[in-house]
Amino acid sequence: MVGLGSAIAQLRNTLRRPEPHVEVIDGEAVPVGMLLGTLGALLLDAGSSVTDVRSALEKARDAAGIGPELAVGVLPALVIVSETATGAATIVNAEGVELSARQSARANRIVLGLESGSIGLAEIPARVRAIRASTRLPAPLPWILGNALTSAGLAVVFRCPWWAVLLALGVGALVGVIGLVLRRFREALAIVPFLAAFVSTAIVGLVAAGTGFDHVPLFAVCAPVAVFVPGALITNALLELTAADIVTGSSRLMQGIIMLGFMAAGIAAGSALTGLHVDPSSAALVGEVAGVGTDRGGWEAVPPYWVSWVAVVFLAVGLGLVFQSGWRLTLVSVVVMTSAYGLLTGITPIGGSVVATGATAALLFVATRVLERIVPVIPANVSFFPAFLLLVPGTVGLVAVATFDPVALATPLATFVSLCVGTKIGGLLPGLFRRNAPHRGQG
Repeated sequence: MVGLGSAIAQLRNTLRRPEPHVEVIDGEAVPVGMLLGTLGALLLDAGSSVTDVRSALEKARDAAGIGPELAVGVLPALVIVSETATGAATIVNAEGVELSARQSARANRIVLGLESGSIGLAEIPARVRAIRASTRLPAPLPWILGNALTSAGLAVVFRCPWWAVLLALGVGALVGVIGLVLRRFREALAIVPFLAAFVSTAIVGLVAAGTGFDHVPLFAVCAPVAVFVPGALITNALLELTAADIVTGSSRLMQGIIMLGFMAAGIAAGSALTGLHVDPSSAALVGEVAGVGTDRGGWEAVPPYWVSWVAVVFLAVGLGLVFQSGWRLTLVSVVVMTSAYGLLTGITPIGGSVVATGATAALLFVATRVLERIVPVIPANVSFFPAFLLLVPGTVGLVAVATFDPVALATPLATFVSLCVGTKIGGLLPGLFRRNAPHRGQG
């Protein structure tokens, strides 16, 4: 009987339901799934792809010694963490509040700290609350000035004549005012791309008709609305598709295409209203327009090539103001964007624009990873972001959609693929994915 009782007790212990993974915070047991889900929701709001979010949470889980006992699933608006032994699942929804560049950098520093062990899982709630507490609408003047500088900088980089550069500066500021007013109303966010594209096209069309300027380049229209072009969104969608995140990648891709459709409709409406005709041959990438000039004089002359390098700096500063980067990240943006511009203009004459985009993406991806290892407070995904505006041919795709030109559409598609391949190759280089987190007190 004693032997039988012992066997029964042993069987009960074997069949006993496993204890869930918890962390004690302020005397309360909090499931680890809730902690990881809270961090994942923050990363989604910071603009990370679902592939990157899932990878970050799995690395944090493994660093805590939990391993595959917790399964992580990520969708565009929520994070699911489940106990594989019990089947219990925790679902955390993203708040849908766009974070600034500084907030995104702080969020990624949490990931770096968790991977290295310098930050414990129990610290996640307090750190996430501190980051979200700093969320605020952009200040009007920096936002408007940032849009104006971004617009004028792109117009110079893509070799627009002086009249288009000055017009882009003013229209960019006006588009910034429109975005600042409408982004306060959630219901109006969907119409911002259409309205911004319509206003930009209509003003350019009226000025061109009134002055007699017959050559209207693409970026005279697209530069003021470049911030709204979903180039980075489409690139992230393609990266998710290549990582087998089919549902999320497909939904993001459709969202990007719909946004492009709205903007194309705005351009078409503005062109029809004013009789504007955009030169389709001006739909070129960065490396293809470098050094291009014109034999026209006066306001129709193109700025000297050296001015483009100055414009890249103003472009980086403008993006820093728009995305609230702060001075440190803005300086990094200047370095990254000037490097991207130099690589694109140097490689394109040798290998073509498509190859140049992939090669530049790979080199910059490696460089930002190295920078992250040297200066952990500047995460690679945040420092790499500014290069997207020069690498991603979103505006080229926009004019292809607006003009229904299948030949022009082939260029942005091939360049998107090249960008994804280049990023993947850069990520596969050995040793560069081993990220060193900051020591305590560094962030």
